[in-house]
Amino acid sequence: MADHAAENEKHESAAESIVDKITEKFHDNDSSSSDSDNEKDIKAKAAAVKAKIYRLFGREKPVHKVLGGGKPADIFLWRDKKISAGVLGIATTIWVFFELLEYHLLTLVCHILILALAILFLWSNASSFINKSPPRIPEVIIPEDFVLGVASALRIEFNRALAILRDIASGRDLKQFLAAIAGLWVLSVLGSCWNSLTLFYIGFVFLHTVPVLYEKYEDQVDAFAEKAEAEIKKQYAVFNEKVLSKIPKGPLKDKKLA
Repeated sequence: MADHAAENEKHESAAESIVDKITEKFHDNDSSSSDSDNEKDIKAKAAAVKAKIYRLFGREKPVHKVLGGGKPADIFLWRDKKISAGVLGIATTIWVFFELLEYHLLTLVCHILILALAILFLWSNASSFINKSPPRIPEVIIPEDFVLGVASALRIEFNRALAILRDIASGRDLKQFLAAIAGLWVLSVLGSCWNSLTLFYIGFVFLHTVPVLYEKYEDQVDAFAEKAEAEIKKQYAVFNEKVLSKIPKGPLKDKKLA
C-alpha cells in the first residue's frame, strides 16, 4: 500500500509538472503575443510620428544615404576629418593655382612633371656617391574597374538629369517648370560673374559644408523650411489666382490617328 501510494504521488507530481509546463507555455505565448502586439503598436505610433515630421524636400532617408552612402558621403559629412580636410585642401590648391596665380592646366602639369623627373633623376644618380640604394619608383596603373565604375556613375547621373529635363519640358507641372527656369536663370547670372572653375570650387565647398551643417542642425532647418514652404505656397496660390488663372487657354481637342 505504501508503495502504491508512493507511485500515485509520483504520477500526480508528474501530471502537475506537465500541467505547469503547459500553463507556462501558454503564458509565454500570451506574453510573447502581447509583447509583439506592443511592439507593433510602438512601431505604428513611431511611423505616425515620423510621417508628421517635416523633412526638407520630402527626405525620408538619412543625409548619409541621400548623398549616396559609402566613401564620398563620409568625405562630405566629415566622418574622417583628415581625409575630408585633405580633399578640400587639394581643391583649394587647384583653385589658387588656376584662378589666383592664373596657371594653365597644361603648364601646371608640365611643371610638376619636370620637377618630379628632375628630383628622381638627380636622386638616382647621387645615390651611387652616397652609398645608398636608388629610390624605387612605384608602378602606377589605373584599374579598369575604377574607370568603368566612374563612367557608369556618370552615365546614370546624366540619364537621370535628362529624364528630369524631359519631364519638365512635357508641360505636366507648371510649378516645376517655373522652378527650373528660375534655377537656370540664377546659374546663368552666376556664370556671368565667375568662370566655370570658380563655380565648380564654390559648389565643392558647399558640398563639404552645407550637408554636415544640415545634419547637425536638421531639426531647426526643417522647421524653418516648413514655414518657408507654407509661405511660398500661399504666395503661389495668390499669384495663380490673380495671374495664371486669367491666362486664356484654348480648348484641347482629341486628335484621332488616321
